[in-house]
Amino acid sequence: MKTLYKAKVTTTGGRKGHTRSDDGIIDMELSMPESMGGEGGKFTNSEQLFGAAYSSCFGSALEVVAEKHKIDLGDFSVTATVKIGQSDEEELELAVILDSYLPGVDDIEKGEMLVNEAHEICPYSKATRDNIDVTLNLLLDED
Repeated sequence: MKTLYKAKVTTTGGRKGHTRSDDGIIDMELSMPESMGGEGGKFTNSEQLFGAAYSSCFGSALEVVAEKHKIDLGDFSVTATVKIGQSDEEELELAVILDSYLPGVDDIEKGEMLVNEAHEICPYSKATRDNIDVTLNLLLDED
């Protein structure tokens, strides 16, 4: 792999610790979600950070695919809902729902094609493929 960019982030204290990027842009306390026995709400958590990363990466993949097909996405957005839960074997697992809102796309087939192609090229989608459940949803403007 030819490296285009490298991010370096260090976390001390795990899920209830502190995380900081080498450039200092990210510099924050972390907290365990309340539903998992933590304080919740006080600071961000791993799932929120993962959701921010995945949704932004997937949005960029949508832009690449839309440009390739000469389609205007309009004022689009991607919302990632990241869930953490337990398997039947009581192992922790992640699942993600990606809601892609594409107001500039005028039909479902075109929208589905864009979302599916973006899922094929998005580095986060590639990293999670066959590892966690990822659900893709398409939201179009309705007149």
